[in-house]
Amino acid sequence: MYEFIDQNGSQIKLTFQRDVFPEKARDVFVICRYQGKWLLTDHTKRGLEFPGGKREAGETIEEAAKREVWEETGGIIDTIHFLGEYQVKGPDSASFVKAIMYAEVQDLAEKADYMETKGPIVLDHELLSQLHTARFSFIMKDKVVPLTLEQLKKQGIY
Repeated sequence: MYEFIDQNGSQIKLTFQRDVFPEKARDVFVICRYQGKWLLTDHTKRGLEFPGGKREAGETIEEAAKREVWEETGGIIDTIHFLGEYQVKGPDSASFVKAIMYAEVQDLAEKADYMETKGPIVLDHELLSQLHTARFSFIMKDKVVPLTLEQLKKQGIY
């Protein structure tokens, strides 16, 4: 288990196992690849980040991941893998758990509405060296993304 504090002062606990935390994951964070490139979304308030959001009633975490990727990027997922979970505990002690998924997107459909985002952003450069820049969301700037990319490499997925 990895533990650290994010830039908002929240305590983060990250694991690459399922159902470690007492509470179930109600949010999802989907690391996406499309044609060998990174697929992100441009959130209207936060900036560039991987798609994600809350699981709706009756959805599995995989269904939520597919829906969020579609809503925020127009991406149609070909394959999806569970990678891990992380718990976010804010300074007010409220907490929630996000499932981390990895998805290969087979196609991008153009949409009239991308919900709270400006739609898909496809990046073909080295991602880790860019995360510190202002155009990226705070969600991308803690240790979750680098540690997850390392895990993807260990599993031979990426």
